[in-house]
Amino acid sequence: MKKISYGMHSISPADIESVINTLKSDFLTQGPAVAKFEEKFAKYVGSKYAVAVTNGTAALHLAVLALGLKPGKKVITSPISFVASSNSVLYVGGEIDFADIDSASGLIDINSLEERIKSGGPDSYSGIIAVDFAGNPVNLEKLRIVAKKYNLWIIEDACHSPGGFFTTSDSRRSLCGSCEFNDISIFSFHPVKHIATGEGGMLTTNSEELYEKLLVLRTHGITREKGKFLNSSEDIEMGPWYYEMQSLGYNYRMPDILASLGTSQLERADKNIERRHEIAKLYDEGFKNSEIVPLVKFNEGHAYHLYVIQSEKRTKIYNVLVENEIFPQIHYIPIHLQPYYKGLGFSEGDFPNAENYYKKALSLPMFPTLEDQDIQRIIEIVIGV
Repeated sequence: MKKISYGMHSISPADIESVINTLKSDFLTQGPAVAKFEEKFAKYVGSKYAVAVTNGTAALHLAVLALGLKPGKKVITSPISFVASSNSVLYVGGEIDFADIDSASGLIDINSLEERIKSGGPDSYSGIIAVDFAGNPVNLEKLRIVAKKYNLWIIEDACHSPGGFFTTSDSRRSLCGSCEFNDISIFSFHPVKHIATGEGGMLTTNSEELYEKLLVLRTHGITREKGKFLNSSEDIEMGPWYYEMQSLGYNYRMPDILASLGTSQLERADKNIERRHEIAKLYDEGFKNSEIVPLVKFNEGHAYHLYVIQSEKRTKIYNVLVENEIFPQIHYIPIHLQPYYKGLGFSEGDFPNAENYYKKALSLPMFPTLEDQDIQRIIEIVIGV
């Protein structure tokens, strides 16, 4: 029986050739392939700048660092995300808070977010991490109204949504990662994501100041730019070898090997989004006259990293699919119910929409090489439970 996972990477002959070419080149770690990947990715999402790093978690970490989050200040995000979204705040000594989700979309509820900020003390908050859950983009134009009201920055966690977009109030497409309405966006290139490099991540921004900070933070806090040196040549000899560590940075550099794979994968990103849309439509049509409820109806701007259904029989459906060698997943256990976060003071009942969502949610297989006959088989099994 054919095994089917909820997500699967796809490696083409062109991908393999690109990696082999890099292996034959003069650079294996960060070099010209990284710069090329950054340039092409920025163009793809419509941002001015892109900075490649080791993974999406590193991207989140550097984002909060670059935005100057101070110890003790709060950042608010969604409880329906992977724990990295909130962990990044704790890495730098910040405090995390959550706002409940909108049950109709799975995204953070903007009204609930504002009420949470009001009740928690507006002056105690520094920023918002907006999660494009499953590939469904947060309307950052609307979110920015709240952010500006309370002088908050916005990080878009777009790990699920490269190629996605939302429609603005003046009927334009605002691409995920364009940073049109936010400060920094971050992406992941984990194998189940749209673009796979094994491990890898990217930050995008339109701020030159933030861009320069990110470049330094990803490389130990070191700069080699002569015009930015703080020491004087009168104090220390400054030959061509000279560099300065000016802040506490990290080794979050992406190797050229991974960047070359990312650039190759980026070439077929639009084609893969089209296929994800086709699969979502097939699922929608298949479940149309059943008790199975898709989390959201088809949306052209949705990047469909995940296809999420909701059912009171979720666990039974999960078990029957696994018996048939089909391996769905559940995204996500609400972060505030994790033992570590309970230790921070969160508890069951804090965010009822998120908790009710979790009890019924199931992510079905969704990846571009998934075949129509497999989709129909999945639909038949799910409906038959």
